[in-house]
Amino acid sequence: MRESLEKMLAKGVDNALLRFGLGKAWLDDGNGAEAAVHLQRCIEFDPKYSAAWKLLGKAHQLEGDLAGARQAWEQGLEAAKAHGDKQAEKEMTVFLKKLDKNL
Repeated sequence: MRESLEKMLAKGVDNALLRFGLGKAWLDDGNGAEAAVHLQRCIEFDPKYSAAWKLLGKAHQLEGDLAGARQAWEQGLEAAKAHGDKQAEKEMTVFLKKLDKNL
């Protein structure tokens, strides 16, 4: 799947949904650094994309950047609240609580 998304990007297609897909694919492959690049671009396209904020936090966490994870989830919480995305709000609240517990 990632290869077809990369081809679309190479052809000049670039939008929030494509970047979200690429970020998720890289995250699923265990590459948080590459995932973060695409997810960051996704939220530049659409700052209210709460699912992208959620995955961006996971990507930072995977890379050991807990401050980056916290920042992404805190901003994601704001986006989720503003957008009425209750599920993402709940998930990111749990992630932040776990992060605090592990510090």
